[in-house]
Amino acid sequence: MTTFNLPDLGEGLTEATLLSWLVAEGDVIVVDQPIAEVETAKSAIEVPTPYAGVVTKLHGAVGETLIVDEPLITVAAEGDADSKSSAGSGAASNGTTDAGALSYREEERAGTVPATGSVTDPAAPDAAAAEEEGSGNVLIGYGTSTAKSSGRRRRRSGASRQVATGGAAAAAGSSSAPAPAPDSAPSTAGSAQKAPRVSSPLVRRLAREHSLSLNALTGSGPDGMILRADVLAAIDSSTQTTGAQEASAPAEGAAPGADAAASDAAHSSAGSSRPTAGSTSTGANPPAPGGLEVRERVPMSGMRKAVATTLTRSRREIPEATVWQDVDMTEVLALRARLKVQAEKDGTTAPSLLALLSRFVLAGLSRYPDLATRLEDTAAGAQEIVHYDGVNLGFAAQTPAGLVVPVIRHAERLSARALHGEISRLVGEAREGKISGKELTGGTFTVNNYGVFGSDGATPIINHPEVGILGIGRILDRAWAVDGELAVRKVATLTIAFDHRVCDGGTAGGFLNFVATCLEDPSSALADL
Repeated sequence: MTTFNLPDLGEGLTEATLLSWLVAEGDVIVVDQPIAEVETAKSAIEVPTPYAGVVTKLHGAVGETLIVDEPLITVAAEGDADSKSSAGSGAASNGTTDAGALSYREEERAGTVPATGSVTDPAAPDAAAAEEEGSGNVLIGYGTSTAKSSGRRRRRSGASRQVATGGAAAAAGSSSAPAPAPDSAPSTAGSAQKAPRVSSPLVRRLAREHSLSLNALTGSGPDGMILRADVLAAIDSSTQTTGAQEASAPAEGAAPGADAAASDAAHSSAGSSRPTAGSTSTGANPPAPGGLEVRERVPMSGMRKAVATTLTRSRREIPEATVWQDVDMTEVLALRARLKVQAEKDGTTAPSLLALLSRFVLAGLSRYPDLATRLEDTAAGAQEIVHYDGVNLGFAAQTPAGLVVPVIRHAERLSARALHGEISRLVGEAREGKISGKELTGGTFTVNNYGVFGSDGATPIINHPEVGILGIGRILDRAWAVDGELAVRKVATLTIAFDHRVCDGGTAGGFLNFVATCLEDPSSALADL
């Protein structure tokens, strides 16, 4: 019996809202079959299983918030009743998931082959084979390297499986020395590398955000590896200790038993740090302000949590500066009108204003590449400015589910017409809720057209860990000096917000002026692009 935990969702996300189960208890499933639909990273994602067998338990109810690394589904080998009962009793006795689930997490997070003794139940050789070779599915950030290094999945022979399972049994019976393992295949337990002390960058980041020293923690994983559960336990312990210290010093004149009530409240607060999506409150509701009656309490959805996390981190970490410039859009609008007429004659599609703007932005980024970088933390705690060969251009799009930022990969290779096609495709998928998590991540610069909402201007928030975002407001008829005389022109305001740690005002201002010049004289600009 194997328990599959909710996998690492990427981009530092630690939770997801369960939208629906795609399987039921008692169903027979195969490797890579979608088992659940969750909402996170600003999209709905189907989670595939790396294990095959019979579903014995679904962990969580629809609408509930699931935490990364906590059980999602339990699977047993088909027709193996003995393994179900034995695995169930083992889990009840030690309060943890089985070795198979742990070894899979080690493999996907540490990038190594599971250590000897971490093989799944010998009675389920198919599950063991799937675990060693991995599902190869990297849709939402998990899957093993075996599938990447080979066009076909390598499977162990029956003899090698017997030797491996025998080694696992020997290891279970003796704690003094590990069992010997075969050296016939590089993916067997015999060639296992030791997992690093910290299981993933997600764990390191979680400890850093709560000011915990990893050296002070004792890892519960193999060879003392620190898991996410170890960091969470330390956080909970620290919270309870702080609450107990505050409760031990009640205010002067407090009623008898007030310190005990405060202690209970502190303990309750520490233990309820992970509310589910279905809960509306914890305990008594606070009084309504000014005598107003509370009409409704709505928990934040997974999408809104993801947006809040990204924007809060951006405001907290990035010392951003803003530069803006008014631009005469008359000529670019006239160009688009001509292209639209020509497209109708040819039976093609004319590029949108956003596509033309994006084409000029990409030309500007080729001249000012510092704005298309990312500022990332290293494992050693330092920071690096990462430059890329190309631009993954993100653009803000409003959907019924909220604001999303689809990403056009290698956008610098596309013409204005091709950019229009990609924008239309991604917006359509996003509004239908069919866009994948991969197409919402990996951007290196973002464009935001908030003028469609009637806004003259705004100060856009940088999409962390990018270092720049360009916004454009609505186009208005304004008095404008043309060749020394006043005329009515179509004018809009361009705004760029940039990370001042990476570049200075000269870079941002030069980029903004280049884009503005292209918009004011697009025919000349397109001749050079």
